[in-house]
Amino acid sequence: MIIAVGDLVWDVLVQPDGVLQPGGDTTGRIELAPGGSAANVAVWVARAGASAGFIGSVGRDALGDLIIADLVAEGVAAHVSRTAERGTGVILALIAADGQRSMVTNQGADFCLRPADLPHAVLQQCRHVHLTAWSLFSDPPRSAALAAARLARAAGASISFDPASFQMIEHLGRAAFDQLIADLPLDIVFPNRDEARVLSGSDDPATMALRLHEQYRGAIIALKLDADGCMVVADGQLRATPASPLARAVDSTGAGDAFDGVFLASYLADGDLERAARRANHAGAWVVARDGARPAVDRTREQF
Repeated sequence: MIIAVGDLVWDVLVQPDGVLQPGGDTTGRIELAPGGSAANVAVWVARAGASAGFIGSVGRDALGDLIIADLVAEGVAAHVSRTAERGTGVILALIAADGQRSMVTNQGADFCLRPADLPHAVLQQCRHVHLTAWSLFSDPPRSAALAAARLARAAGASISFDPASFQMIEHLGRAAFDQLIADLPLDIVFPNRDEARVLSGSDDPATMALRLHEQYRGAIIALKLDADGCMVVADGQLRATPASPLARAVDSTGAGDAFDGVFLASYLADGDLERAARRANHAGAWVVARDGARPAVDRTREQF
């Protein structure tokens, strides 16, 4: 089983019809959709045909009930603790006309996950654990995320990591961020272009990927480059994979998570990095062409 540890939240998607008017009204589309970077990865692992699990925390509220039910309906084994400290997390995503999004986040129940909440037996029996940096920028949930990785690693699992936010990395400082993950035994890292730029100190994609491969002690680097596809470095070798065709960008929310989940499901199944990159690019492009991080999938037509 591939287990993602971290955030499970609701996304409020807002796409204005025009320029926002300070103090005035603007029409547009507003939608409530399930999200959370780690949970999105778990869902896409399941959609790609692999056994998926999720560990996180939500509030003891109706939003928590609904989002757990949605996760289970996606075929994900949900190991979710409930807390009265905070309500279930909510993120506001403002979507521009070109599909790019700006996020406003609150610190909901997903920030209340603690080591005592971890299902030890599940972690000791899984094949792989995926973390995102959203779980490391504050404590809790940092201690829980790191403990989950250590428990799984001690039992022989591999570990992947998504740096999550170049703005948060810049705010924290690269040295401090590197210190946070210094003890993480990383096997696969999934930066996007902006995160790789901050972490590597380069603007050239090939240089970024190769530097990060060295920085993270030989971990596989799957560098997400949006319309330019991706670059994967393994064993010192760089492979570039072009993007899947995209008719129109609608909403980039969750595209990187879809890439991560499908890449993991594919690569951990057969070890074929080229195939994993192609499938992951396809999933990312499919999401960008639709609204929300987890657009509904017609399983009779779509294969990931």
